Amino acid sequence: MDAAELILNERGGLYHIGAKPGELAPTIITVGDPERVNLLKNYLDKVHFQIEQREFVTVTGEFDGQPLSIVSTGIGTDNIDIVFSEIDALFNIDLKSGTIKEKITPLRFIRLGTSGGLHPDIAVGDVVVSGYAVGLDALLHYYAHNTTVRIESLEAQVNQITRQTCYAVSGSSTLLNHFSSLGLKGITITCPGFYAPQGRNLRLQAAIPQYLGQLSEVQHEGLHVTNFEMETSGIYGMAALMGHHAISINGILANRERGEFAPDPQKVVESMIKNAMNELSGLLNY
Repeated sequence: MDAAELILNERGGLYHIGAKPGELAPTIITVGDPERVNLLKNYLDKVHFQIEQREFVTVTGEFDGQPLSIVSTGIGTDNIDIVFSEIDALFNIDLKSGTIKEKITPLRFIRLGTSGGLHPDIAVGDVVVSGYAVGLDALLHYYAHNTTVRIESLEAQVNQITRQTCYAVSGSSTLLNHFSSLGLKGITITCPGFYAPQGRNLRLQAAIPQYLGQLSEVQHEGLHVTNFEMETSGIYGMAALMGHHAISINGILANRERGEFAPDPQKVVESMIKNAMNELSGLLNY
């Protein structure tokens, strides 16, 4: 591939995230908010590498004696496309020759993010672990792939409600089982925006005002649509196509059915992170 496809910076790192091979661990925690990287960094025993570039903050160190990276992605699946493509390239492309390596290194991605709940019985402060993600964005439609990574029966239910072509992908069953004790398992809807795409009305009105409520009735393999956010479908879709493992863990800051928002959002985030890091210790040492 040529220099316009695989773009490097002046230090030989990837164009957006700035990291070079050897500067990331094969287990990566992703967060949307760059400030959340500093919160997670406090859990590391040692820090070996840190770089900040735009909204992408990357820290690599040791947690419980094992290598671990933390990367902020910013908001949206467009940023997930950038971060996952460049992290994968660090492990699976020879950056000097631009050739794909014969042996692909599988990675583990753990999203620790915030989300809104879609059921009255999902309380503010709860945690949802995403078994499946449905993307109302278009990211996966731009990548050549067969449909084996997608769940067509789930897509059909959502397409009928939203009047558009979505994609549905499952998370890693291994990671789902490992982190399932953190909260409720559910289906996560990934929206391509925060206002009208999530049914909010400010000065502009949403074209399908009640569709989130209708989506809460969708179910697949015993799981219901539980929550919505802006990254998980991209994470699950990119990981599935690349042969990586991914899980999304969501702290619920709002309940749209009840019109509630967490009085102390930081407390919800800190509790979710603490519990997830306790579970992560067992995973890294397995």
